[in-house]
Amino acid sequence: MTDQLIATATRNGAAGTEARRHTVRLDSFPHGGVAAVFGASGGIGGALSAALTESGHFNSVLGFSRAGDPRFDLTDEASVARAAETLAAAGELRLVIIATGMLHDGDVLPEKSWRELDAQRLARAFAINAIGPALLMKHLLPCLPRSGKATLAALSARVGSIGDNRLGGWYGYRASKAALNQLVHCASIELARRAPEAVCIALHPGTVATRLSAPFAPAAGLAPAEAARHLLGVIDRLAAKDSGSFHDWRGMPVPW
Repeated sequence: MTDQLIATATRNGAAGTEARRHTVRLDSFPHGGVAAVFGASGGIGGALSAALTESGHFNSVLGFSRAGDPRFDLTDEASVARAAETLAAAGELRLVIIATGMLHDGDVLPEKSWRELDAQRLARAFAINAIGPALLMKHLLPCLPRSGKATLAALSARVGSIGDNRLGGWYGYRASKAALNQLVHCASIELARRAPEAVCIALHPGTVATRLSAPFAPAAGLAPAEAARHLLGVIDRLAAKDSGSFHDWRGMPVPW
């Protein structure tokens, strides 16, 4: 079966009380339907899946990842198409969150200088951070309902902002996330013609304590569960007029 995350927040003792206190509400969406998280085995993706399940707002929450069964491969369009078929069969698709991304690959860290630029590393960054999400948009945006709020949110990064770039470096990650932002913006324009109430957005999750950020901020960052609550709160507040925009975890616009 698909890696379907029906995780339930801990309800024992203080941990359970805390979880109930922070249950996410997604009242801007029609009740029922299906939510999907791509990259569900990652720190943020797993927390998003758990928070969506805990909300009880959707009939089902499906997670897709490299660790899933069957395994989901973001770089394989046939795998993307199969995931879209699974979601179409599961019910009315109301929310898609693309929580995939690659900042570093094992010991290969982001470039500090143009001297470190390498064609294969750049191609890999674009395959994961831009091309894979583009294929997901290709196959999933046509599955969103034509009426009522539906959302596709792709996790980008503030360092993908061209206007906010004052330090340089991290060439492949910055450029591939900037490309993702443009793809989201383009898709939002086309989506509005088909589903005027739908939203297609890029989100910056902040610095989150995950494997992705560990080499660069080992003692800092939001806990994944906290980041997930913030992100879902932003998704809940955004409307069709915000489609095509780039916001951070607090809901503040990020410059392109």
